[in-house]
Amino acid sequence: MLPTPRKVKLVAAGAEGPTPLNAFDNALLRAGIGNLNLVRVSSILPPGCVHDPDFSVPAGSLTPTAYGHLISAEPDQEIAAAIGVGFSEDDYGVIMEFEGVCGREDAAAQVSVMVREAFAARGKRLVHLRVEAAAHRVQRHGAVVAAAVMWY
Repeated sequence: MLPTPRKVKLVAAGAEGPTPLNAFDNALLRAGIGNLNLVRVSSILPPGCVHDPDFSVPAGSLTPTAYGHLISAEPDQEIAAAIGVGFSEDDYGVIMEFEGVCGREDAAAQVSVMVREAFAARGKRLVHLRVEAAAHRVQRHGAVVAAAVMWY
């Protein structure tokens, strides 16, 4: 059984690449998580997990991550991804991901609404909300990613 993560940081970036997969890989690299083995998790922030934007993860580590991403080959299309983390007072939190054909501000606003709705659906009080978002205008193959990276 894996230990429960105690730290979370939010990252977001966009990039181009010669192929769709290279564009996604380049976005991951630009976000600072391209050398990790991301283990995609659903949207619950463990109790006691704190925001720590400065932790580092050894390359190749299995890394619990909630993320949204979008890849496009539509020239001049603006794509965006956002991640939102809602913290409660003393219990678990909620993570929401968004990706779409829109700008950075729209993606950030949409994910903020999603986090607030997730807290309301659970009857929980939202104490603090953190959002990170990125947008990219596609040239040939573009990608965006926004992630909540968790660590121990």
